[in-house]
Amino acid sequence: MIYFDSDYMEGAHPEVLRRLVETNLEHTVGYGCDPYTQQAKEVIRTACSAPNALVQFLEGGTQTNATVIDALLRRHEGVLAAEKAHINVHESGAIEHSGHKVLTLPTKDGKLTAEQVDSYITDFYRDETYEHMVAPGMLYITMPTEYGTLYSLSELEQLSEVCHKHHIPLYMDGARLGYALASEECDVMLPDIARLCDVFYIGGTKCGLLFGEAVVAANPETLPYFFPLVKQHGALCAKGRILGVQFLTLFTDKLYERICAHAVTLAQRIREGFVKKGYRVAIDSPTNQQFFVLPNEVVDNLRKKGVSFEDWCIRGEKETTVRFVTSWATTEEDVEELVEKL
Repeated sequence: MIYFDSDYMEGAHPEVLRRLVETNLEHTVGYGCDPYTQQAKEVIRTACSAPNALVQFLEGGTQTNATVIDALLRRHEGVLAAEKAHINVHESGAIEHSGHKVLTLPTKDGKLTAEQVDSYITDFYRDETYEHMVAPGMLYITMPTEYGTLYSLSELEQLSEVCHKHHIPLYMDGARLGYALASEECDVMLPDIARLCDVFYIGGTKCGLLFGEAVVAANPETLPYFFPLVKQHGALCAKGRILGVQFLTLFTDKLYERICAHAVTLAQRIREGFVKKGYRVAIDSPTNQQFFVLPNEVVDNLRKKGVSFEDWCIRGEKETTVRFVTSWATTEEDVEELVEKL
């Protein structure tokens, strides 16, 4: 079998495991007060050009989104997001469980525009009965989006400007951020994100770690009392150094950049292979997620030949949109075998 279902099917990059084994028997204090975690926070601050940033490590993406969104919103507020946003579709109501509504906006490519956000908030407060409704208290975006698409620097600047105009924070879900930054089409860098987003997180679970996400707020006052709130959400890792060691390794010798670039390069080769064989690209994604419209017999035959991947929508009568995802562990041989079997 060759697997293209997702980018967190394997354990962790060998270098990450090596460092965990090397430090395994060391005695360190818990809850992120260990020297490895402190070093990891500093290297992330340096990478983001945000020397005073709050950096907090959590264990998983849904947990991180629920905790950050709960921290940013008041009790009567909801979070603006694309209708296909991860928090709205694939997090089992985690945001609603914390007492906040997801306020959705339509989108064709997974991205929201500054005009959409501005119009929604402006119209909301024009309604004389707005105090009876859930107020838009923040904006949630992902980079890359659920469709593998990217926000340009200009688009991100416009969104940031609109959020500041309406005095709401901009939060970026960066579960796959490394694959966005590795794309040749991306003109955004970590310092740009730290400057324009009030809060964002750098995903490790999908980018070479066993688990772990790094929440970053350039201005720590954006997330006051965040540490106890993390603990209230059951998101504080007692053996915090496990997260610290992993992120410190990820941001040493440009490992983060190298492994994400590897995945994106192989994803583009998959795309080239499908296109050369005459198959239609469903979504123009320059990242590690690739989407195709395939005849159902091709879908079935690939699976019979030992290729594992996901249907991206309900199976159609004659053809289905499917998704192929690469990771740090995908090999050139995997891609060659896929194209040959196709």
